[in-house]
Amino acid sequence: MPQALLVCQVRTPVHEVVDSISMRIAFGADEETCLTDALCNAMVELGHTCLWRARGQEWPEVGREVALAVASGEAEFGVACCWTGTGVAIAANKVGGIRAALCVDAATAQGARLWNDANVLALSIRLTSPEVGKEILEAFLSTASDDAEAGRIARIRPT
Repeated sequence: MPQALLVCQVRTPVHEVVDSISMRIAFGADEETCLTDALCNAMVELGHTCLWRARGQEWPEVGREVALAVASGEAEFGVACCWTGTGVAIAANKVGGIRAALCVDAATAQGARLWNDANVLALSIRLTSPEVGKEILEAFLSTASDDAEAGRIARIRPT
């Protein structure tokens, strides 16, 4: 598996589970990098609980395990990371009730929540810097879905 190109000056500790009064967020990545450290730490800084559900597993398991945590109600949202982000998004979307969105910027994350009621955020380890990752995460978690889209979202079902 290719290694992430990001170079970390300082690796901060990743929090396994931190008590929170806010949301539980299932988290998984097929490798630990500056981005994954920054995302989990950002969740905690925002007052949420980062629940590692697929640490270092391959991308199909990462996407599935994060999605299952959301679908079961163990977590309100999920964040899944792999080299491109595409694999975890595809795997997560195979779980009933999951709407995973691969986002490359905050505006896309807002749209995914607002118009698509996405409940799993997929990110590329290769393309996403820790700073941009935090911006995307904050936009995703702080945007409510638009109730006017409920009818369209209901039409998304297996064929």
